[in-house]
Amino acid sequence: MHLYIKYMVSMRCKMLVKEELKKLGLHFVIVELGTVEILEDITDEQRKQLKVNLLRSGLELLDDKKSILIEKIKGVIVEMIHHSEELPKVNFSDYLSEKLGYDYTYLSNVFSEVKGITIQHYIIMHKIEKVKELLLYDELNLTEISYRLHYSSVAHLSSQFKKTTGLSPSFYKQLKKMRRSNLETI
Repeated sequence: MHLYIKYMVSMRCKMLVKEELKKLGLHFVIVELGTVEILEDITDEQRKQLKVNLLRSGLELLDDKKSILIEKIKGVIVEMIHHSEELPKVNFSDYLSEKLGYDYTYLSNVFSEVKGITIQHYIIMHKIEKVKELLLYDELNLTEISYRLHYSSVAHLSSQFKKTTGLSPSFYKQLKKMRRSNLETI
């Protein structure tokens, strides 16, 4: 049986969900971002208790089909951008359609209707967060980051970064150095 959980976006969330399932005597096969597969059917009482326990930690057990689909879309995007070594070589729209088994137009319409933003905008927001992370690690230069995240050029990445954050990537990187030097002077 599959369960879908909203706001489950990190390894810590996965550990928390595993613990809650164990407390209820439920045996999981897979615990992924946003989805859990358990061996047995869940009783109404177990579902209610799991819902309450997850809510205490900021997670939400989902019931309606649109919410479940939205979480699946978000999960695929987060996994693709934050947890894979390389982004897919195909268009994101084709990738999402293939992964979820729905026409992209349908996915896009449902996502926009429920979230109030487009899938494309959601992807851009996550790509910029990944750029920030990579800039802070200071292991890759901007050219390598733009290549890794499939930007057409460094200029395109910089433009999108500035439009989203209000800062240039180089200034964002300098902020980190300024913060560190301020801490050292204390």
